[in-house]
Amino acid sequence: MRFSAARTADRLLPERFALAVRPLLARVDAALFDAGEVGQAGRMSLAAFSIRIVSAVIAFLSQVCMARWMGSFEYGIFVLVWVSMVIAGSLACLGFDTSLIRFVPEYRASGKFNEMRGILLTSRLFVLLAASFFAATGMAGLWLFSGAIESVYVQPFLLGLFCLPMISLSDALQGASRAHSWVFAALTPAYIVRPILILVFMAAALRAGYPPSASVAVIAALAATYTTTVAQLFGVTRRLDARLPKGPRRVLFGHWFTVSLPIFLVESFFFLLTNADVLMVGRFMSPDDVAVYFATVKTLALVHFVYFAVKAGVAPRYAAFTHGGSHAELAAFARQTVSWTFWPSLAMALVVLAIGEPMLSLFGPGFEAGYPFLFVLVVGVVARAAVGPTESLLTMSGNQNICAAVYALTLAVNVGLNVLFIPAMGLWGAAIATAAAMLFETIALSLTVWRKLGIVMAIFLPSSDRHGAIA
Repeated sequence: MRFSAARTADRLLPERFALAVRPLLARVDAALFDAGEVGQAGRMSLAAFSIRIVSAVIAFLSQVCMARWMGSFEYGIFVLVWVSMVIAGSLACLGFDTSLIRFVPEYRASGKFNEMRGILLTSRLFVLLAASFFAATGMAGLWLFSGAIESVYVQPFLLGLFCLPMISLSDALQGASRAHSWVFAALTPAYIVRPILILVFMAAALRAGYPPSASVAVIAALAATYTTTVAQLFGVTRRLDARLPKGPRRVLFGHWFTVSLPIFLVESFFFLLTNADVLMVGRFMSPDDVAVYFATVKTLALVHFVYFAVKAGVAPRYAAFTHGGSHAELAAFARQTVSWTFWPSLAMALVVLAIGEPMLSLFGPGFEAGYPFLFVLVVGVVARAAVGPTESLLTMSGNQNICAAVYALTLAVNVGLNVLFIPAMGLWGAAIATAAAMLFETIALSLTVWRKLGIVMAIFLPSSDRHGAIA
């Protein structure tokens, strides 16, 4: 017998109160405790949401410690290097980490275990080779153009490039776990274990007498990344071996690459779009400014994590509805995910605005200067939440090409506005450019989903009556 919040309320609450809350609890039951696809997606999103709450707290506290230990200048260098490495490592997957989420449920549902075994192994080997190539290319570029790069960045970037293969492999393992709805196995290593280990290794280095420099911090991140990813590799492999029957592998690399490449473009533009402001601040301003702006963005991450948590839970369900359900079922579920994203994001945004200044002051003297920027940036974050995980819906329904085009255009808007505004307005320019680009992205993606799928992805607009084949 499944748990029911509505039935529990009937037993425990006075009849008058039970009747009053029954409609709300019935919706909770449908979202979280139903045995079907919607219930499974709701449980996945709730689990991802819980993990991201914990990870947001851990990340915030760890960054506070790093900033206080290192000072704003060295911390700003570390931030720029580490953000760049995380972006590059994720992009080096060339879309295979996300295409796994599309192919594995399809192969499992159709009994194509040879293809499933093939893509699970091929994805790991491919991302390791691709990331190693990118790392080697980056090292060669640093050596050739070291004279044109500020000297304070050369050594930290060189050390950071050694992280790329393990960051990419971790993302591929995360994709395999998400494809099997293993939310904790997917998110815990990168979002909880790795930040804790970075902090532990950095504290150990300082205790051993090493200076609180950006290079030492990157070495701590390097050690944490390798430790976490190797453990993740053994854990995910063991679970896959237990679940998947042994047999031959069928490799359809050309087909997988053809599908993964547009997804790679979507992911590339999305990651660059999410972090373009930090990178552009690093390009035009000092490491101290990078530190203040990044601390502000980290504080705002308490709102961002809602969006990413829902996205992690619903992407496999989008794929399942697309390949095995009706258009009406997909549309109804997609509309639900908008509510799952928007209301928690709005609540978290209000909390962050209320306590943002004391939170920023935890980073050290001068960091509270980033508080006014929160009011600008939060507009873009809440606007994005108001249309739900639209890019996942497009990608999982086979519309990754047009999604990539939308993100390319949005990235161009973002970078162009940052180039125009930062030299003139400093950090205010970065905040305004980023918020404006998010608003553009929100409108463009929502209109694209409407035109391609006939689904209204907007919190305050009524659902559409338009139905038809999935484009």
